[in-house]
Amino acid sequence: MGDPAIDHEIDLPGRGRTRVRDVPGPAGAPALLLLHGLGATGRLNWGRCYRPLSEHFRVLSLDHRGHGSGFRTRRFRLEDCADDAVHAAEARGVSHFIAVGYSMGGPIASLTWRRHPERVTGLVLCATSRHFVAPQIAAFARATLPFAAATARLVPGRVHSHMLGRMLRGIEHAGMRERVKEELSGHDPATLVQAVDALTRFSSHDWIGDIAVPTSVVVTTRDELVNPSRQYKLAEAIPGARVFEIDGDHNACVSHPGFAACLVQACRALVS
Repeated sequence: MGDPAIDHEIDLPGRGRTRVRDVPGPAGAPALLLLHGLGATGRLNWGRCYRPLSEHFRVLSLDHRGHGSGFRTRRFRLEDCADDAVHAAEARGVSHFIAVGYSMGGPIASLTWRRHPERVTGLVLCATSRHFVAPQIAAFARATLPFAAATARLVPGRVHSHMLGRMLRGIEHAGMRERVKEELSGHDPATLVQAVDALTRFSSHDWIGDIAVPTSVVVTTRDELVNPSRQYKLAEAIPGARVFEIDGDHNACVSHPGFAACLVQACRALVS
């Protein structure tokens, strides 16, 4: 069977043009909105998951601002990404959905609930946390990242080539390298620097306990980027959250053969 996903180019007034992947599910199935991590795209983050998820859900995903085919912008805010997600879903005729976020997509998913609680019927938060950077490191990052963003805007070609080389490192299969390279070619380096800055500032400690929809937390137990202890604390902070574990690192969404099945279980737990 071929890939059932259909990509739609949509124009959203005041935001721009972006691509939404829409995978049909069973008739009347609830919808999932998949929100990818920093430096990825919807296809890269969720490529292994579309088909198994679509056996139970209608599945939508989009690229965030400055990522892949996402909106072109000179400002990156996680809050704006949350609003983008809602508008993109509405453009596809979806008014209610379960927000599924991976890494940076976790804050975007939780902010989508916070800003649009009437739209979000559940949350699945994967490989993510209530905050990403210790306060002292965040202060240093905020002092240096504006210079990095300025450099990226002045010499975008050089910065993009450097970032692309780092992202492709370790992919040995030539065909896979080309496919990943093509997918990442749309990244805007300056916006990605702003996204890093946004993550250094993010904290949901003051409000994450207010989440009032069914929630699953998928913990990547070998994660060296987002410590598993912080992932468990996220789950503990959300009333009634269920924990699902995957024995993988921060790249488990693409590298662990069991991730898609775990994600299906975490999503189905919210509607069963």
